[in-house]
Amino acid sequence: MSEISALLKSDKTKIIDVRSREAFMGGHVANSINIPLNEIPQHLDELKKMGPIVLCCASGGRSGQATIFLSQNGIPCINGGSWTNVNYYKNN
Repeated sequence: MSEISALLKSDKTKIIDVRSREAFMGGHVANSINIPLNEIPQHLDELKKMGPIVLCCASGGRSGQATIFLSQNGIPCINGGSWTNVNYYKNN
């Protein structure tokens, strides 16, 4: 987790939460961006312009799928797992 922890300390890192809008509104990492998993393909151009990307969701499953998809499309990213873990590593 040290690589993720270091990335999360950088202001340039973008945290993308791939949960539904409803789940995101129920709690999320401060300053994270909500792009539900099924909408990721429509945001490829936008995501390519972002700095380092850490993806998260509820458990790491959906963010894992997004990580594979984005990596296959040439976008460097890391699966951060659950948003609560990402929140912990960002703030500690």
